Amino acid sequence: MRFPPRATRIGAAAALLSALLVGGSVTATSANAAATAVGSICYSDLPSQAHDTLDLIEQGGPYPYSQDGTVFRNLEGVLPGQSTGYYHEYTVITPGSSTRGARRIVTGEEYQEDYYTADHYASFDLVDHDC
Repeated sequence: MRFPPRATRIGAAAALLSALLVGGSVTATSANAAATAVGSICYSDLPSQAHDTLDLIEQGGPYPYSQDGTVFRNLEGVLPGQSTGYYHEYTVITPGSSTRGARRIVTGEEYQEDYYTADHYASFDLVDHDC
């Protein structure tokens, strides 16, 4: 089961994402400054293993690693600041790797708020599911 389930909630994060995606003004706070460090990536440009992970998330598992679905604490501060428990992480399998590797999908509570990282949280791209 996915924790938490995808839900559509309107809030500060939705307003921030909307402003970042379609343009507009955003007040400069530490959370907003972190959000500007997040890039974007088209769903179609993700590696196939990321598609597999997103499918598993939608299905609620089962996941290949016990760490999948656990709370992502955003200690690096790259993602927009949120309360503990807002983000959850999932492994994107790296072919040929004997470990979990560095690739992850980190989800937020907003519907389709999915971030991809290929460098173990040093940078993130918000997944655009419409391209």
